[in-house]
Amino acid sequence: MRDKVVVLTGAGGGIGRGIALALGKAGAKVVANDIGVTLTGEGGDATVVEKLAKDIRAAGGAAVANTDSVTTSSGANRIVQAALDHFGRIDAVINNAGNLRDRFFFNMSEQEWREVIDVHLHGSFFVARAAAPHFRAQCSGAYVHMTSTSGLIGNFGQANYSAAKLGVVALSKSIALDMQRYGVRSNCIAPFAWSRMTDSIPANTPEERARVEKLKRMEAGKIAPMAVFLASDAAHDVNAQIFGVRANEIFVFSQPRPKRSVHLSEGWTPETIAQVAIPAMKHDFYALERSPDVVNWDPI
Repeated sequence: MRDKVVVLTGAGGGIGRGIALALGKAGAKVVANDIGVTLTGEGGDATVVEKLAKDIRAAGGAAVANTDSVTTSSGANRIVQAALDHFGRIDAVINNAGNLRDRFFFNMSEQEWREVIDVHLHGSFFVARAAAPHFRAQCSGAYVHMTSTSGLIGNFGQANYSAAKLGVVALSKSIALDMQRYGVRSNCIAPFAWSRMTDSIPANTPEERARVEKLKRMEAGKIAPMAVFLASDAAHDVNAQIFGVRANEIFVFSQPRPKRSVHLSEGWTPETIAQVAIPAMKHDFYALERSPDVVNWDPI
């Protein structure tokens, strides 16, 4: 990563701060972007990301703070332009900016839906798109996008977040397909970490409290090595993958593929689907599970 220029969104705290510090330590030049608001959108404190940039520089690295919003194309263009203005190029984008508006689907408002889609999905597209002409011109570049098992598997009360995070996976795959000819890679990380994105998880029952205590053992800084690796030249042959990082564990996730097929030579009717197709395929149905049901062992 020596002298590579990286745009990192959502850099102000938690996972983002850990990645920013690791990038600086690895020799990268960092555009640390964060608008400094709470997860619910209040405030707007630029001092957080400015202090982060100062910390990176104090440790011998190179960094500049940026407070433009990822939710508009113009804001994303300014973020990328900051890399060009300060460091003369851009080599990687790490889309980490996030927010939460958790609510059960039947109570979720249009605003709660749109605000989460805007940051996670639109934001990832806008920043990635702003960097694309530069990556294409130099025939190199790396994208790292944060997804979540809330989208890959599922969770209660997060229809907006889950939809956005699964959309990020499809976006990453499309970027990888469209830009592979230019030497550009795009991968996803599903992070498991205790941060302000998870500290609102309810802890009202003994079971919930036990789950939260396990989550607290998953340090946000543990995500950084994978993010730095995927942004680096060492990952030149890693493309279109979905990784998970949880404490000292690294996963590679499966991607949707046909599991079972059935055929009826005369074609199907609703009745024969009910009588033949569904019974034949039912053994391969997925259970209605959440992320904790699937990743159900203690962090290592």
